[in-house]
Formats: sequence, C-alpha cells, structure tokens
Amino acid sequence: MTEHDTLNAQPTVGASAGHQFSIEPHDAYRFALLCGQFNEHLKQIEQRLNIRINHRSNRFELTGQALMMDAGEEILRRLYAETDGASDISPETVHLFLQNASIAAVINGTQDFDVTPLKTRKGVIKPRGPNQQTYVRTILKNDINFGIGPAGTGKTYLAVACAIQALEMEQIRRILLVRPAVEAGEKLGFLPGDITQKIDPYLRPLYDALYEMVGVDRVARLIEKNIIEIAPLAYMRGRTLNNAFIILDESQNTTMKQMKMFLTRIGFGSTAIITGDITQVDLPHGTRSGLAHAIEVLEGVPGIGFTLFNSRDVVRHPLVQKIVEAYDQHDSFHSSRKTSEGKA
Repeated sequence: MTEHDTLNAQPTVGASAGHQFSIEPHDAYRFALLCGQFNEHLKQIEQRLNIRINHRSNRFELTGQALMMDAGEEILRRLYAETDGASDISPETVHLFLQNASIAAVINGTQDFDVTPLKTRKGVIKPRGPNQQTYVRTILKNDINFGIGPAGTGKTYLAVACAIQALEMEQIRRILLVRPAVEAGEKLGFLPGDITQKIDPYLRPLYDALYEMVGVDRVARLIEKNIIEIAPLAYMRGRTLNNAFIILDESQNTTMKQMKMFLTRIGFGSTAIITGDITQVDLPHGTRSGLAHAIEVLEGVPGIGFTLFNSRDVVRHPLVQKIVEAYDQHDSFHSSRKTSEGKA
C-alpha cells in the first residue's frame, strides 16, 4: 500500500479511534522488508485482520476494531524483529504470523513468546503458534509423542526438524523414517526397484523436509552410511531401536496390530514421533485405524505426549485452512443427519 493509499483509506465498520505507535530501531532497509514489495505484507495483514494501516517511516497508525488493532501492532512488531539479519520476508512468513491460532492468542493475551527454536545446518526453524510450540516442547520432553491433526499443520516438518537437531547435537546416532505403504485411494500396482526405491514415493514429504534442512548431497551421504534409514512399517517387526529418532508418518493408515508393534520397538535413548490425521484413513473399509485406537488406549500414560492440531493451525496456503474447515462442516452435518434419521 502506498502512502497515498494509506492516507486515504476509510475506517472499517464499527472501528474505534486510530491506534498510533512507533517501531524502533529505525532502519530503512528492515522497514522495507517488513512492508514488502509494493507494501504487499501490509495489505496481507490488513485483509486478514480487517484493519487499515497508515505508515510514514517507522510510525504506524492502525484503524479498525480495538482487538484487531492490538493484534496488528503485535504482529508488526514481531515481523520487524524477524527482519533483523534477514535478507527477505516472504508472504509465507507473514501468513504464518497471521494464523488464526496466533491471532487468537495475541488477542486473548495468551501468546507465548518463549519460542523453542530448532537448529539445523540450513538455519533456525521456529515453531509458529501455540500448538506448534507445545508440540516441539512435548517432543523434547517425552520419549513417545503423537502429533494429530489435518494436513498443513507442520506435524511432519517439525518432527523432522527435531530429529535433525538431535542428530547434529549427537543426542542420537541415527534417524529412521517409517511410513505404512498404503495407497491413498489409488491402485499403484507393482513398483520396481529395491526396497528403498519402492518405499520412496510414500516418504516424499519426509525427504522434502530433510533436503530443506540438511541439503540433498548430505542427505544422500547419511542414507548411504545408514545414519538415515528409510523403512516401510512392515520391516520394523523384530527390531529394537536404541539411540535413534524414529518418525512414523501417516500413522492413521496403520492397523491396531501394526501400531502396537511399532510402539514396542522403542529402545533406550530413543524418541518416537507418530504423526497422522484420523480423518484421512486409507485402510480397507471396516479396518480400524491403529492411530485412533492408540489415542484411546494411551491417553494419560506418563511419558507419552499428545498434541492435537486443528484447522486454525494450518500453515500452508490460506485456502487449505478453509478447505479443511469446509470438509469438517460437511462431515459433521452429514453425520448428525444420519444420526437423526437412525433415531427416526
């Protein structure tokens, strides 16, 4: 938004008086990063919070509902802090700061700014929003952890980041990436190659995270040295895994027996993270998900952590959050309708 646009902006309906503040220290380059090209970051904040942002240099005036202005100021200050030493602030970063969960926490005064950063060779990864921060702390505290929720909430990405940090700090000796080879509604047929090549397509999200945090060449070397191991779930039977970080991804597609088998593989000095979305089960009809069963059986067991994500924690494109919410509403409506018809 240009200075002309902001100065001629009309207050939102039901808006209170403008809220003025300054951000220090005054650094023209950092403020350029904060605002984005053609003020795209400010427009993004305006649209999400339904406020207007006027600014000259390091002075800002916000117009809108009082709670949203408070959230807007806090987000602008946090984004400005993010520019320290940065070469760019992307729209994706702004989106992460604007998650509904984060906004609600700022408005309610429950925002936790004591972020636990995860250090990798390619940089520092900071969990966004209360649930992601809770998730990381739970992983660092417990030997077995469940991250449950819809796609795009950072469950797998943060699990890989925790594993990489533990490996870099020599807290573990190896990383195991495990996933049930269940087809997502498609018949893929015979897959050629050795076992790693057969399971690779199912582990692509884990590979993508590894490449981003460690680099393609180093990942290849670690796999060659068996420091990173790719294992289909069926090949875990009979093993005991010590001093390892084990990630079971897409665990909603495990059976109850498979989940029990996996959980009893954990040895001394190891951490396990089980991620999944119980609304995306691809098991044969009538087969109960091992993840759903484990939630019932293990809830309240000391040493096992659970973090539940929801649509407000989605950190992908804003439309992903709306899609998840639309499906949830649709499923809830039809579920209640079937219940009503059954009683009738």
